[in-house]
Amino acid sequence: MKPRDPIAQLPTHEVFNMPPHLGDQDLWAGDRALRHWTEVMGAGVHNQHMAHVGQVAGRDETFEAASQANRHKPELRAFDRNGMRINAVEFHPAYHDLMDMAISNRVHNFAWANEGNAGHTGQSALTYMFSQPEGGVMCPMAMTYSVVPCLRTTSEIEAEWMPRILSDSYDRRDIPAAEKSGAMIGMFMTEKQGGSDVRANSTFATPVGDATGIGKEYLLTGHKFFCSAPMCDAFLVLANTKGMGISCFLLPRWRPDGTRNNLFLQRLKDKLGNASNASSEMEFQGTYGVMVGEEGRGIATIIEMVIGNRLYCAVSSAGIMRQALVQALHHTTHRSAFQKRLIQQPLMQNVLADMAVEVEAALALGLRVARAMDQADDPAEAALARLGTAVAKYWNCKRCAPLVCEALECHGGPGYVEESIMPRLYREAPLNSIWEGSGNIMGLDVLRALGREPEALPAFMAEVKQARGNDGNLDRAIDELRNELEDADGLEGRMRMVAELMALTLQGALLTQHGPTEVAEAFCASRLAPRYRGAFGTLPKGLDLDAIIGRAVGG
Repeated sequence: MKPRDPIAQLPTHEVFNMPPHLGDQDLWAGDRALRHWTEVMGAGVHNQHMAHVGQVAGRDETFEAASQANRHKPELRAFDRNGMRINAVEFHPAYHDLMDMAISNRVHNFAWANEGNAGHTGQSALTYMFSQPEGGVMCPMAMTYSVVPCLRTTSEIEAEWMPRILSDSYDRRDIPAAEKSGAMIGMFMTEKQGGSDVRANSTFATPVGDATGIGKEYLLTGHKFFCSAPMCDAFLVLANTKGMGISCFLLPRWRPDGTRNNLFLQRLKDKLGNASNASSEMEFQGTYGVMVGEEGRGIATIIEMVIGNRLYCAVSSAGIMRQALVQALHHTTHRSAFQKRLIQQPLMQNVLADMAVEVEAALALGLRVARAMDQADDPAEAALARLGTAVAKYWNCKRCAPLVCEALECHGGPGYVEESIMPRLYREAPLNSIWEGSGNIMGLDVLRALGREPEALPAFMAEVKQARGNDGNLDRAIDELRNELEDADGLEGRMRMVAELMALTLQGALLTQHGPTEVAEAFCASRLAPRYRGAFGTLPKGLDLDAIIGRAVGG
Protein backbone atom coordinates (compact mmCIF):
# COMPACT_ATOMS: atom_id res chain seq x y z
CA MET A 1 0.00 0.00 0.00
CA LYS A 2 1.25 3.48 -0.86
CA PRO A 3 1.69 5.91 2.06
CA ARG A 4 -0.97 8.16 0.53
CA ASP A 5 -3.56 5.35 0.47
CA PRO A 6 -4.58 5.35 4.14
CA ILE A 7 -7.13 3.00 5.69
CA ALA A 8 -10.17 4.92 6.86
CA GLN A 9 -12.22 1.99 8.18
CA LEU A 10 -10.62 1.07 11.51
CA PRO A 11 -11.79 -1.67 13.91
CA THR A 12 -13.37 0.81 16.33
CA HIS A 13 -14.44 3.68 14.09
CA GLU A 14 -14.41 5.21 10.65
CA VAL A 15 -12.06 8.12 9.99
CA PHE A 16 -13.91 10.97 8.32
CA ASN A 17 -14.12 14.76 8.46
CA MET A 18 -10.33 14.88 8.36
CA PRO A 19 -8.53 16.90 5.66
CA PRO A 20 -6.78 14.86 2.96
CA HIS A 21 -3.06 15.08 2.43
CA LEU A 22 -2.31 18.39 0.72
CA GLY A 23 0.16 16.86 -1.75
CA ASP A 24 1.85 18.84 -4.51
CA GLN A 25 1.46 22.59 -4.48
CA ASP A 26 2.17 25.01 -7.29
CA LEU A 27 3.71 27.96 -5.48
CA TRP A 28 3.49 30.14 -8.59
CA ALA A 29 0.36 29.20 -10.50
CA GLY A 30 -1.56 28.74 -7.25
CA ASP A 31 -0.64 32.17 -5.89
CA ARG A 32 -2.57 34.93 -7.65
CA ALA A 33 -1.06 37.64 -5.46
CA LEU A 34 2.50 36.59 -6.28
CA ARG A 35 1.83 36.56 -10.02
CA HIS A 36 0.06 39.92 -9.78
CA TRP A 37 2.75 41.77 -7.81
CA THR A 38 5.62 40.27 -9.77
CA GLU A 39 4.01 41.73 -12.89
CA VAL A 40 3.26 45.07 -11.23
CA MET A 41 6.88 45.43 -10.12
CA GLY A 42 8.21 44.80 -13.60
CA ALA A 43 9.51 41.25 -13.31
CA GLY A 44 6.95 39.58 -15.57
CA VAL A 45 9.77 38.86 -18.03
CA HIS A 46 10.84 36.08 -15.64
CA ASN A 47 7.47 34.34 -15.45
CA GLN A 48 8.68 31.19 -17.18
CA HIS A 49 11.46 30.63 -14.67
CA MET A 50 9.15 31.47 -11.78
CA ALA A 51 6.57 28.98 -13.03
CA HIS A 52 9.20 26.25 -13.14
CA VAL A 53 10.51 26.98 -9.64
CA GLY A 54 6.97 27.21 -8.29
CA GLN A 55 6.31 23.65 -9.37
CA VAL A 56 9.66 22.29 -8.18
CA ALA A 57 9.61 23.99 -4.78
CA GLY A 58 5.97 23.07 -4.22
CA ARG A 59 6.28 19.34 -4.82
CA ASP A 60 5.29 17.08 -1.98
CA GLU A 61 8.75 15.49 -2.13
CA THR A 62 10.35 18.92 -1.60
CA PHE A 63 8.33 19.46 1.57
CA GLU A 64 9.22 15.95 2.71
CA ALA A 65 12.92 16.58 2.08
CA ALA A 66 12.62 19.73 4.19
CA SER A 67 11.03 17.74 6.96
CA GLN A 68 13.81 15.14 6.82
CA ALA A 69 16.55 17.79 6.82
CA ASN A 70 15.06 19.39 9.92
CA ARG A 71 14.51 16.12 11.80
CA HIS A 72 18.08 14.96 11.14
CA LYS A 73 20.12 17.95 12.28
CA PRO A 74 23.65 18.78 11.10
CA GLU A 75 26.48 17.21 13.09
CA LEU A 76 29.86 18.71 13.88
CA ARG A 77 32.94 16.76 12.80
CA ALA A 78 35.80 18.85 14.12
CA PHE A 79 38.23 15.94 13.65
CA ASP A 80 38.45 12.96 11.35
CA ARG A 81 38.97 9.40 12.64
CA ASN A 82 42.74 9.85 12.52
CA GLY A 83 42.64 12.86 14.81
CA MET A 84 43.18 15.41 12.06
CA ARG A 85 41.39 18.73 12.46
CA ILE A 86 38.93 19.14 9.56
CA ASN A 87 36.34 21.60 10.97
CA ALA A 88 33.50 20.05 8.98
CA VAL A 89 29.74 19.75 9.37
CA GLU A 90 27.83 16.73 8.11
CA PHE A 91 24.31 17.13 6.76
CA HIS A 92 21.48 14.72 6.00
CA PRO A 93 21.25 13.85 2.28
CA ALA A 94 17.93 15.69 2.09
CA TYR A 95 19.70 18.93 2.94
CA HIS A 96 22.10 18.46 0.04
CA ASP A 97 19.18 17.68 -2.26
CA LEU A 98 17.52 20.94 -1.29
CA MET A 99 20.76 22.88 -1.72
CA ASP A 100 21.17 21.40 -5.18
CA MET A 101 17.59 22.29 -6.06
CA ALA A 102 17.99 25.89 -4.89
CA ILE A 103 21.34 26.53 -6.54
CA SER A 104 20.43 24.87 -9.84
CA ASN A 105 17.42 27.21 -9.97
CA ARG A 106 19.57 30.27 -9.14
CA VAL A 107 17.94 31.07 -5.81
CA HIS A 108 21.40 32.30 -4.73
CA ASN A 109 22.38 34.48 -7.70
CA PHE A 110 19.31 35.32 -9.80
CA ALA A 111 19.71 39.07 -9.27
CA TRP A 112 23.25 39.05 -10.61
CA ALA A 113 22.57 36.66 -13.47
CA ASN A 114 19.78 39.05 -14.53
CA GLU A 115 21.35 42.36 -13.54
CA GLY A 116 19.56 45.31 -15.12
CA ASN A 117 16.54 43.17 -15.90
CA ALA A 118 14.41 43.18 -12.72
CA GLY A 119 16.90 40.80 -11.17
CA HIS A 120 16.34 41.76 -7.52
CA THR A 121 12.57 41.56 -7.93
CA GLY A 122 12.92 38.12 -9.50
CA GLN A 123 15.33 37.13 -6.73
CA SER A 124 12.76 38.15 -4.13
CA ALA A 125 10.00 36.17 -5.84
CA LEU A 126 12.24 33.09 -5.76
CA THR A 127 13.01 33.69 -2.09
CA TYR A 128 9.30 34.02 -1.32
CA MET A 129 8.55 30.68 -2.95
CA PHE A 130 11.52 28.66 -1.72
CA SER A 131 11.11 29.89 1.87
CA GLN A 132 7.77 28.10 2.03
CA PRO A 133 9.03 24.50 2.11
CA GLU A 134 12.33 25.20 3.87
CA GLY A 135 14.13 28.06 5.61
CA GLY A 136 17.39 26.37 6.54
CA VAL A 137 18.94 26.18 3.10
CA MET A 138 17.92 29.77 2.45
CA CYS A 139 20.57 31.14 4.81
CA PRO A 140 23.50 30.37 2.48
CA MET A 141 21.33 31.42 -0.47
CA ALA A 142 20.69 34.83 1.10
CA MET A 143 24.31 35.46 2.06
CA THR A 144 25.70 34.46 -1.32
CA TYR A 145 23.16 36.72 -3.03
CA SER A 146 23.94 39.61 -0.71
CA VAL A 147 27.73 39.46 -0.79
CA VAL A 148 28.22 40.74 -4.35
CA PRO A 149 28.29 44.51 -3.65
CA CYS A 150 31.00 43.89 -1.06
CA LEU A 151 33.13 41.85 -3.45
CA ARG A 152 32.89 44.60 -6.02
CA THR A 153 34.76 46.97 -3.75
CA THR A 154 37.94 44.96 -4.42
CA SER A 155 38.56 44.15 -8.07
CA GLU A 156 40.88 41.16 -7.61
CA ILE A 157 38.46 39.48 -5.20
CA GLU A 158 35.54 40.16 -7.53
CA ALA A 159 37.43 38.65 -10.46
CA GLU A 160 38.24 35.52 -8.49
CA TRP A 161 34.92 34.87 -6.76
CA MET A 162 32.15 36.21 -9.00
CA PRO A 163 32.40 33.39 -11.59
CA ARG A 164 32.00 30.88 -8.76
CA ILE A 165 28.96 32.68 -7.38
CA LEU A 166 27.37 32.91 -10.82
CA SER A 167 27.61 29.14 -11.27
CA ASP A 168 24.39 27.14 -10.95
CA SER A 169 26.25 24.03 -9.82
CA TYR A 170 26.11 22.81 -6.22
CA ASP A 171 29.47 21.37 -5.27
CA ARG A 172 29.33 20.03 -1.71
CA ARG A 173 32.98 18.92 -1.58
CA ASP A 174 35.21 20.44 1.09
CA ILE A 175 38.09 21.30 -1.22
CA PRO A 176 39.70 24.58 -2.40
CA ALA A 177 37.19 26.78 -4.20
CA ALA A 178 39.41 26.97 -7.28
CA GLU A 179 38.82 23.23 -7.80
CA LYS A 180 35.03 23.39 -7.41
CA SER A 181 32.26 23.90 -9.95
CA GLY A 182 30.55 26.55 -7.81
CA ALA A 183 30.93 28.31 -4.48
CA MET A 184 28.96 29.88 -1.63
CA ILE A 185 29.95 32.78 0.61
CA GLY A 186 28.79 33.50 4.16
CA MET A 187 29.22 36.25 6.73
CA PHE A 188 30.42 36.23 10.37
CA MET A 189 29.91 39.49 12.27
CA THR A 190 28.77 39.15 15.87
CA GLU A 191 30.88 38.37 18.91
CA LYS A 192 29.94 37.43 22.47
CA GLN A 193 30.63 40.80 24.06
CA GLY A 194 29.02 42.95 21.40
CA GLY A 195 26.20 41.24 19.54
CA SER A 196 24.65 43.83 17.25
CA ASP A 197 27.21 46.40 18.42
CA VAL A 198 29.94 45.26 16.05
CA ARG A 199 32.12 48.23 17.00
CA ALA A 200 32.74 46.32 20.23
CA ASN A 201 34.34 43.44 18.30
CA SER A 202 37.72 42.33 19.63
CA THR A 203 38.94 40.18 16.70
CA PHE A 204 42.08 41.75 15.26
CA ALA A 205 44.02 41.37 12.03
CA THR A 206 47.75 41.76 11.43
CA PRO A 207 49.24 42.17 7.95
CA VAL A 208 51.33 39.49 6.29
CA GLY A 209 54.53 41.36 5.45
CA ASP A 210 54.75 45.11 5.08
CA ALA A 211 51.92 45.71 2.61
CA THR A 212 48.61 46.80 4.10
CA GLY A 213 45.22 47.92 2.85
CA ILE A 214 42.68 46.81 0.29
CA GLY A 215 43.35 43.44 -1.35
CA LYS A 216 46.28 42.66 0.97
CA GLU A 217 46.78 39.53 3.09
CA TYR A 218 46.22 39.46 6.85
CA LEU A 219 46.09 36.94 9.70
CA LEU A 220 43.10 37.17 12.04
CA THR A 221 42.86 36.19 15.70
CA GLY A 222 39.63 36.20 17.70
CA HIS A 223 36.18 34.63 17.70
CA LYS A 224 32.67 34.87 16.26
CA PHE A 225 29.62 33.82 18.23
CA PHE A 226 27.08 33.18 15.44
CA CYS A 227 28.47 31.62 12.27
CA SER A 228 25.67 30.17 10.15
CA ALA A 229 26.34 27.97 7.13
CA PRO A 230 29.97 27.32 8.17
CA MET A 231 30.51 24.99 5.20
CA CYS A 232 30.46 27.91 2.76
CA ASP A 233 33.63 28.35 0.73
CA ALA A 234 34.49 31.80 2.08
CA PHE A 235 33.22 34.30 4.63
CA LEU A 236 33.15 38.03 5.13
CA VAL A 237 34.44 38.89 8.60
CA LEU A 238 34.95 42.10 10.57
CA ALA A 239 38.21 42.62 12.49
CA ASN A 240 40.24 45.49 13.92
CA THR A 241 43.41 46.68 12.23
CA LYS A 242 46.04 48.60 14.19
CA GLY A 243 45.10 52.23 14.58
CA MET A 244 42.44 52.09 11.83
CA GLY A 245 39.40 50.56 13.50
CA ILE A 246 37.24 47.85 11.99
CA SER A 247 37.97 46.52 8.51
CA CYS A 248 36.33 43.81 6.40
CA PHE A 249 38.09 40.62 5.29
CA LEU A 250 37.32 37.65 3.09
CA LEU A 251 38.37 34.38 4.74
CA PRO A 252 38.41 31.31 2.45
CA ARG A 253 38.01 27.82 3.85
CA TRP A 254 41.31 26.92 2.16
CA ARG A 255 44.46 29.01 1.88
CA PRO A 256 45.96 29.78 -1.54
CA ASP A 257 48.69 27.17 -0.91
CA GLY A 258 46.04 24.41 -0.71
CA THR A 259 46.09 23.93 3.07
CA ARG A 260 43.07 24.26 5.34
CA ASN A 261 42.51 27.70 6.77
CA ASN A 262 42.34 28.09 10.55
CA LEU A 263 38.56 28.21 10.93
CA PHE A 264 38.13 26.34 14.19
CA LEU A 265 34.53 25.28 14.78
CA GLN A 266 33.83 25.15 18.51
CA ARG A 267 30.26 23.86 18.62
CA LEU A 268 26.92 23.96 16.80
CA LYS A 269 24.05 25.97 18.24
CA ASP A 270 20.99 24.03 19.42
CA LYS A 271 18.45 26.49 18.04
CA LEU A 272 14.72 26.97 18.45
CA GLY A 273 14.16 26.46 14.72
CA ASN A 274 15.99 26.61 11.41
CA ALA A 275 17.29 23.19 12.42
CA SER A 276 18.53 22.02 9.04
CA ASN A 277 20.98 24.93 8.89
CA ALA A 278 24.17 24.65 10.92
CA SER A 279 24.93 27.67 13.10
CA SER A 280 28.24 27.55 14.90
CA GLU A 281 30.73 29.30 17.12
CA MET A 282 34.17 29.78 15.62
CA GLU A 283 37.67 30.81 16.66
CA PHE A 284 40.38 32.34 14.49
CA GLN A 285 44.02 31.59 15.26
CA GLY A 286 46.25 33.15 12.64
CA THR A 287 43.45 32.72 10.12
CA TYR A 288 44.26 33.81 6.58
CA GLY A 289 42.18 36.59 5.05
CA VAL A 290 42.25 39.32 2.41
CA MET A 291 41.04 42.85 3.09
CA VAL A 292 37.85 43.79 1.27
CA GLY A 293 37.15 47.47 0.82
CA GLU A 294 39.04 50.32 2.43
CA GLU A 295 40.90 49.85 5.68
CA GLY A 296 38.95 51.12 8.68
CA ARG A 297 35.68 51.13 6.73
CA GLY A 298 34.67 47.55 7.38
CA ILE A 299 31.19 48.35 8.64
CA ALA A 300 30.46 50.55 5.64
CA THR A 301 31.73 47.78 3.37
CA ILE A 302 29.74 44.94 4.90
CA ILE A 303 26.55 47.01 5.34
CA GLU A 304 25.88 46.49 1.62
CA MET A 305 25.67 42.77 2.33
CA VAL A 306 23.50 43.40 5.37
CA ILE A 307 21.03 45.42 3.28
CA GLY A 308 20.59 42.53 0.86
CA ASN A 309 20.08 40.12 3.73
CA ARG A 310 17.47 42.39 5.25
CA LEU A 311 15.48 42.36 2.02
CA TYR A 312 15.75 38.58 2.12
CA CYS A 313 14.36 38.57 5.68
CA ALA A 314 11.38 40.69 4.66
CA VAL A 315 10.48 38.55 1.65
CA SER A 316 11.23 35.26 3.38
CA SER A 317 8.86 36.23 6.20
CA ALA A 318 6.16 36.93 3.60
CA GLY A 319 6.78 33.47 2.14
CA ILE A 320 6.50 31.77 5.53
CA MET A 321 3.24 33.62 6.13
CA ARG A 322 1.96 32.53 2.74
CA GLN A 323 2.60 28.86 3.43
CA ALA A 324 0.96 29.12 6.85
CA LEU A 325 -2.08 30.62 5.14
CA VAL A 326 -2.11 27.86 2.50
CA GLN A 327 -2.12 25.24 5.23
CA ALA A 328 -4.94 26.99 7.10
CA LEU A 329 -7.02 27.33 3.94
CA HIS A 330 -6.58 23.65 3.14
CA HIS A 331 -7.56 22.53 6.61
CA THR A 332 -10.61 24.76 6.92
CA THR A 333 -11.81 23.86 3.42
CA HIS A 334 -11.99 20.16 4.31
CA ARG A 335 -12.99 20.28 7.96
CA SER A 336 -16.61 20.67 9.12
CA ALA A 337 -18.07 21.82 12.41
CA PHE A 338 -21.63 22.70 13.35
CA GLN A 339 -22.99 21.57 9.97
CA LYS A 340 -20.68 23.82 7.95
CA ARG A 341 -17.20 23.72 6.52
CA LEU A 342 -14.94 25.78 8.72
CA ILE A 343 -14.16 28.05 5.78
CA GLN A 344 -17.90 28.88 5.60
CA GLN A 345 -18.13 29.95 9.24
CA PRO A 346 -18.38 33.77 9.48
CA LEU A 347 -15.74 34.21 12.18
CA MET A 348 -13.32 31.81 10.48
CA GLN A 349 -13.86 33.68 7.23
CA ASN A 350 -12.84 36.86 9.01
CA VAL A 351 -9.66 35.21 10.32
CA LEU A 352 -8.69 33.74 6.95
CA ALA A 353 -9.42 36.91 5.01
CA ASP A 354 -7.49 38.97 7.53
CA MET A 355 -4.44 36.71 7.19
CA ALA A 356 -4.74 36.83 3.40
CA VAL A 357 -4.68 40.63 3.50
CA GLU A 358 -1.55 40.55 5.68
CA VAL A 359 0.27 38.16 3.35
CA GLU A 360 -0.49 40.19 0.24
CA ALA A 361 0.52 43.44 1.90
CA ALA A 362 3.81 41.91 3.06
CA LEU A 363 4.52 40.59 -0.43
CA ALA A 364 3.75 43.93 -2.08
CA LEU A 365 6.03 45.75 0.38
CA GLY A 366 8.93 43.35 -0.15
CA LEU A 367 8.72 43.40 -3.93
CA ARG A 368 8.46 47.19 -4.01
CA VAL A 369 11.75 47.46 -2.12
CA ALA A 370 13.28 44.91 -4.50
CA ARG A 371 12.12 47.00 -7.45
CA ALA A 372 13.82 50.03 -5.91
CA MET A 373 17.05 48.04 -5.75
CA ASP A 374 16.61 47.20 -9.42
CA GLN A 375 16.36 50.92 -10.20
CA ALA A 376 19.26 52.06 -8.00
CA ASP A 377 20.62 54.26 -10.81
CA ASP A 378 17.78 56.63 -9.91
CA PRO A 379 18.85 58.52 -6.73
CA ALA A 380 15.29 58.57 -5.38
CA GLU A 381 14.89 54.82 -5.90
CA ALA A 382 18.31 54.15 -4.35
CA ALA A 383 17.30 56.18 -1.29
CA LEU A 384 13.97 54.37 -1.12
CA ALA A 385 15.78 51.04 -1.27
CA ARG A 386 18.12 52.00 1.58
CA LEU A 387 15.24 53.13 3.80
CA GLY A 388 12.75 50.56 2.58
CA THR A 389 14.86 47.52 3.42
CA ALA A 390 14.89 48.50 7.10
CA VAL A 391 11.17 49.35 7.12
CA ALA A 392 10.13 46.15 5.34
CA LYS A 393 12.48 44.00 7.38
CA TYR A 394 11.10 45.42 10.62
CA TRP A 395 7.42 45.10 9.84
CA ASN A 396 7.17 41.91 7.77
CA CYS A 397 9.25 40.04 10.31
CA LYS A 398 7.21 41.43 13.19
CA ARG A 399 3.95 40.23 11.60
CA CYS A 400 5.19 36.77 10.68
CA ALA A 401 5.12 35.09 14.10
CA PRO A 402 1.57 36.14 15.11
CA LEU A 403 0.20 35.19 11.70
CA VAL A 404 1.77 31.73 11.82
CA CYS A 405 0.41 31.31 15.34
CA GLU A 406 -3.07 32.22 14.11
CA ALA A 407 -2.80 29.82 11.19
CA LEU A 408 -1.74 27.07 13.58
CA GLU A 409 -4.78 27.82 15.73
CA CYS A 410 -7.02 27.31 12.68
CA HIS A 411 -5.97 23.64 12.75
CA GLY A 412 -6.78 23.07 16.39
CA GLY A 413 -4.88 20.23 18.04
CA PRO A 414 -3.60 18.58 14.82
CA GLY A 415 -1.68 21.75 13.99
CA TYR A 416 0.26 21.44 17.24
CA VAL A 417 1.55 17.98 16.42
CA GLU A 418 4.98 17.54 14.85
CA GLU A 419 3.60 15.51 11.93
CA SER A 420 2.16 18.80 10.71
CA ILE A 421 4.33 21.42 9.02
CA MET A 422 2.86 24.05 11.34
CA PRO A 423 5.26 23.55 14.30
CA ARG A 424 8.22 23.92 11.95
CA LEU A 425 6.79 27.10 10.43
CA TYR A 426 6.08 28.38 13.94
CA ARG A 427 9.67 27.82 15.04
CA GLU A 428 10.97 29.42 11.86
CA ALA A 429 8.74 32.50 12.15
CA PRO A 430 10.72 34.52 14.75
CA LEU A 431 14.13 33.97 13.13
CA ASN A 432 14.05 36.72 10.53
CA SER A 433 13.20 39.27 13.23
CA ILE A 434 16.49 38.43 14.94
CA TRP A 435 18.81 37.77 12.01
CA GLU A 436 20.48 40.90 10.58
CA GLY A 437 19.12 43.14 13.33
CA SER A 438 16.30 42.80 15.83
CA GLY A 439 13.39 45.23 16.05
CA ASN A 440 15.27 47.92 17.95
CA ILE A 441 18.19 47.77 15.54
CA MET A 442 15.80 48.17 12.63
CA GLY A 443 14.11 51.15 14.23
CA LEU A 444 17.47 52.79 14.78
CA ASP A 445 18.52 51.97 11.23
CA VAL A 446 15.41 53.69 9.89
CA LEU A 447 16.37 56.74 11.95
CA ARG A 448 19.96 56.53 10.68
CA ALA A 449 18.81 56.32 7.06
CA LEU A 450 16.55 59.34 7.53
CA GLY A 451 19.46 61.31 8.93
CA ARG A 452 22.18 60.26 6.52
CA GLU A 453 20.27 59.95 3.26
CA PRO A 454 18.93 63.41 2.33
CA GLU A 455 16.71 61.94 -0.39
CA ALA A 456 15.31 59.09 1.69
CA LEU A 457 12.37 60.81 3.36
CA PRO A 458 11.36 62.91 0.31
CA ALA A 459 11.46 59.75 -1.82
CA PHE A 460 9.38 57.82 0.69
CA MET A 461 6.79 60.55 1.16
CA ALA A 462 6.54 61.07 -2.60
CA GLU A 463 5.84 57.36 -2.97
CA VAL A 464 3.00 57.25 -0.44
CA LYS A 465 1.54 60.60 -1.50
CA GLN A 466 0.85 59.17 -4.94
CA ALA A 467 -2.02 57.34 -3.26
CA ARG A 468 -3.47 60.38 -1.48
CA GLY A 469 -7.20 60.58 -2.06
CA ASN A 470 -7.60 56.82 -2.57
CA ASP A 471 -8.81 56.17 0.99
CA GLY A 472 -9.62 58.39 3.95
CA ASN A 473 -7.85 56.17 6.47
CA LEU A 474 -4.73 56.16 4.32
CA ASP A 475 -4.78 59.95 4.01
CA ARG A 476 -5.04 60.26 7.79
CA ALA A 477 -2.14 57.82 8.27
CA ILE A 478 0.07 59.79 5.86
CA ASP A 479 -0.64 62.98 7.83
CA GLU A 480 0.06 61.19 11.10
CA LEU A 481 3.38 59.93 9.76
CA ARG A 482 4.41 63.41 8.65
CA ASN A 483 3.56 64.81 12.08
CA GLU A 484 5.53 62.08 13.87
CA LEU A 485 8.61 62.69 11.75
CA GLU A 486 8.42 66.45 12.21
CA ASP A 487 8.40 66.04 16.00
CA ALA A 488 12.07 65.50 16.84
CA ASP A 489 11.49 65.35 20.60
CA GLY A 490 12.15 61.77 21.77
CA LEU A 491 12.12 60.48 18.20
CA GLU A 492 14.62 57.70 18.88
CA GLY A 493 12.36 56.17 21.51
CA ARG A 494 9.42 56.25 19.08
CA MET A 495 11.17 54.62 16.14
CA ARG A 496 9.38 51.29 16.36
CA MET A 497 6.07 53.09 16.08
CA VAL A 498 7.39 55.28 13.26
CA ALA A 499 8.81 52.30 11.35
CA GLU A 500 5.46 50.52 11.71
CA LEU A 501 3.56 53.54 10.45
CA MET A 502 5.94 53.89 7.50
CA ALA A 503 5.37 50.26 6.57
CA LEU A 504 1.60 50.54 6.88
CA THR A 505 1.33 53.71 4.83
CA LEU A 506 3.53 52.27 2.08
CA GLN A 507 1.53 49.05 2.06
CA GLY A 508 -1.71 51.02 1.92
CA ALA A 509 -0.39 53.16 -0.92
CA LEU A 510 0.70 50.13 -2.93
CA LEU A 511 -2.55 48.23 -2.39
CA THR A 512 -4.83 51.15 -3.20
CA GLN A 513 -2.90 51.96 -6.37
CA HIS A 514 -2.06 48.52 -7.73
CA GLY A 515 -3.91 45.89 -5.71
CA PRO A 516 -7.39 44.39 -5.94
CA THR A 517 -10.13 46.60 -4.52
CA GLU A 518 -11.35 44.08 -1.96
CA VAL A 519 -7.87 43.63 -0.45
CA ALA A 520 -7.06 47.35 -0.46
CA GLU A 521 -10.35 48.25 1.21
CA ALA A 522 -9.88 45.60 3.90
CA PHE A 523 -6.33 46.74 4.58
CA CYS A 524 -7.22 50.40 4.98
CA ALA A 525 -10.39 49.71 6.97
CA SER A 526 -8.40 47.65 9.48
CA ARG A 527 -4.66 48.44 9.65
CA LEU A 528 -5.09 52.17 9.10
CA ALA A 529 -8.31 52.64 11.08
CA PRO A 530 -8.23 54.15 14.60
CA ARG A 531 -9.65 51.07 16.34
CA TYR A 532 -7.17 48.51 14.97
CA ARG A 533 -5.26 46.55 17.62
CA GLY A 534 -3.49 43.96 15.45
CA ALA A 535 -5.35 40.73 16.28
CA PHE A 536 -6.34 38.65 13.26
CA GLY A 537 -10.03 38.09 12.62
CA THR A 538 -11.06 41.64 13.48
CA LEU A 539 -11.95 42.99 10.04
CA PRO A 540 -14.96 45.34 10.20
CA LYS A 541 -18.27 44.52 8.53
CA GLY A 542 -19.05 45.43 4.96
CA LEU A 543 -15.92 43.96 3.34
CA ASP A 544 -15.93 41.33 0.59
CA LEU A 545 -14.39 38.45 2.56
CA ASP A 546 -15.40 35.83 -0.02
CA ALA A 547 -13.44 37.64 -2.73
CA ILE A 548 -10.40 38.00 -0.50
CA ILE A 549 -10.42 34.31 0.42
CA GLY A 550 -11.06 33.29 -3.16
CA ARG A 551 -8.01 35.25 -4.28
CA ALA A 552 -5.89 33.62 -1.57
CA VAL A 553 -7.02 30.14 -2.58
CA GLY A 554 -5.57 30.96 -6.00
CA GLY A 555 -5.65 29.06 -9.24
